[in-house]
Amino acid sequence: MRLLEERIQTDGIVREGNVLKVDSFLNHQMDIKLFREIGKEFKRLFANEEITKILTIEASGIGIACIVAEFFDVPVVFAKKSKSKNIAGAVYTSKVESFTHNKVYDVIVSKKFLTKEDKVLLIDDFLANGNALKGLIEIVKSAGAELIGAGIVIEKGFQKGGADLRAQGVHLESLAIVDSMDDVTGKINFREQ
Repeated sequence: MRLLEERIQTDGIVREGNVLKVDSFLNHQMDIKLFREIGKEFKRLFANEEITKILTIEASGIGIACIVAEFFDVPVVFAKKSKSKNIAGAVYTSKVESFTHNKVYDVIVSKKFLTKEDKVLLIDDFLANGNALKGLIEIVKSAGAELIGAGIVIEKGFQKGGADLRAQGVHLESLAIVDSMDDVTGKINFREQ
């Protein structure tokens, strides 16, 4: 998605440790006009699929998932990273290791919001090693729901997550795939799609 790649080049900041900061438009301050274009593109990429739920993980994926859900006219469910008093009853759970935070989370989804009748599209802002998506896939399987695919805004193509998920047969669509980035020069190279 050319518009997204241009925005990453203009406003993205490469940090040491393969960190790409896009918090000025994607995952802290959110550019809703850009999100609308992202939603349109995911709708185009998954246009032939029947989808009943969008599933994401808190927190950065929620805003994007909400805009995408408007295009599919379906609800968004997000996996919480901690159990709170307002989640009562049975839950699906999975362990997810965060690349950014270098921490393992127990993520949960209430069983009343994900059922075996659901056809699920996963949406997230980043894909690095694929741990968040693998955790969400585990939750979808636990619910007996059907995984339709996954939509990622930015994939770090030089990390193993995307290749692993595609090898497992997941229909994975990434709008921008970063092939390499340099924290000294700030240069970001994208994969041709």
